[in-house]
Amino acid sequence: MKRMLGLCLACVMALCLFGCAGEAKPAPLPKPEAMQGDQFGVDKNINMTTIDQYLGRDDVAYRDMRMLFDPAQYGDIGGEADLTRTIRGFKVVPFPYIGTLQSLPVAGAYTGDKLFDIVWTASGEVESVTPVYEESMTILEELFPKDKAIFLMCGGGGYAGMMRTLLIELGWNEALLYNIGANWTYDGENKLELIVYPEAVDGNKLYAMWRADYAFIPFDKLNKR
Repeated sequence: MKRMLGLCLACVMALCLFGCAGEAKPAPLPKPEAMQGDQFGVDKNINMTTIDQYLGRDDVAYRDMRMLFDPAQYGDIGGEADLTRTIRGFKVVPFPYIGTLQSLPVAGAYTGDKLFDIVWTASGEVESVTPVYEESMTILEELFPKDKAIFLMCGGGGYAGMMRTLLIELGWNEALLYNIGANWTYDGENKLELIVYPEAVDGNKLYAMWRADYAFIPFDKLNKR
């Protein structure tokens, strides 16, 4: 009986060791490296062409920096103001609700509530940043965890670039921050459509925003500094 029990325990331990050894760890991420000449600093290695290879990782926080309905007239430059699609696994955290926008190449930019007042230099660097609310840093740290790599995406690459610059200014590790670029160009297998009926019904499209993982910031409940 003791011999049988010993054999059983040995088998269990062997299976456990085999299972643990057989678990494949994700390959290390390449270091962030901007494409040469890209105005927003989109990453050379992890971008809309390669992103499907890097989805579903526990060591990455995936963030889509667009508004659900952006007042900026991005249609004038061939983009989309409305968030009609995203990528599965990405949480929508609109940059205009995080901080002051840089000057945009389109009219109608958002100027409402935000967590941080930012003064930008002409070259796109942060001259100064001031929390608007007592809770601003707490919210930022929860939405953008410092212990993970962070993939930042938007429509054209601009909001993601602004977010990366802001996080670096506030002390995040630059080596963990990736601007993966412009979702307007993504057509991979993990596309998440946010329009139920592509064709307009009585002149209106039905947007399935409930499909998106969206970070709601209750500005009216926050405490001004």
